[in-house]
Amino acid sequence: MSQGNNTLGIILGTAVGVGIGMLFAPDKGSETRKKIAKNANDAKDTILTEAEKLKVKASTSADQIRNSVADTLASKKATLDNQLDAIVTDASYKADDVISSLEHRLKTLKAKNKKYQAKAAMNGHVETSK
Repeated sequence: MSQGNNTLGIILGTAVGVGIGMLFAPDKGSETRKKIAKNANDAKDTILTEAEKLKVKASTSADQIRNSVADTLASKKATLDNQLDAIVTDASYKADDVISSLEHRLKTLKAKNKKYQAKAAMNGHVETSK
């Protein structure tokens, strides 16, 4: 926007300078008024043209920013989704490892318990477990 303000300032300054210069020019009053009116119309047209250019530029910049933000968000979301999938997959494998380890320990404990029960039955102590 700074460049747009500078351009607008230059245009307005030029128009005012031309207008003041004509007031001091040695022309007839009617000629001077015609020149002032023409210059005022020219300045108005220039200002409107520059305003339209600034509007288009601002709109384009806003679109570019909007697209950039949308792209960044999409990229970050994809990265987050990938990281979350990796964490879930890793947790699933670790859970499987823990379950396998616990099943192995349970099998070992059942085997030891069976041995103790057999030994107890041989010694005459009958205890049953469920």
